Amino acid sequence: MKATQSIGRCKERLAVYWLARTEQERTYLTVGGAVVLATLIYMIFIDPALTGRTELRQKLPELRQEAAELQALALEASQLAARPVPQPAPMTRESLSAGLAARSITPQSLTMTGEYAKLQLSNVSFANLVMWLDAQRRENRISVQDMTATAQGAPGQVDASLTLHQGSGTAAR
Repeated sequence: MKATQSIGRCKERLAVYWLARTEQERTYLTVGGAVVLATLIYMIFIDPALTGRTELRQKLPELRQEAAELQALALEASQLAARPVPQPAPMTRESLSAGLAARSITPQSLTMTGEYAKLQLSNVSFANLVMWLDAQRRENRISVQDMTATAQGAPGQVDASLTLHQGSGTAAR
């Protein structure tokens, strides 16, 4: 009930204010109010729409180009996914020895048992060993099954014992 009374009082005050004005003041207030209202409508509704439309027209060719590139990449990805996974060369004593020699790592012993290899390394650079293991993982899908490393007196040098395994590669893609 109070809200309707407040609105009624506000209407009365506006009516008194309006009647207290001359005809010329009423005209100025009406025209001024219409201009303010038109400006607000333009600023809130029309200008953002026109600006957004212009920006979209400018960006549309670029967006179409990006969409075409994405479609081409999606097609290429689907073609690559359909290809069979290339199988890595089987892990052999010779391939492991060659990889170790390329990193200047000399194993104390290297034993092969089926898909597993056992390495004993003495006084090798740990960073060099980790880089070799990472290369083997990426290139030949050889993973470390068990590793024990013992630090040596010189910084970064370790004695290591590793067990490596080469999977079939069907799970890792």
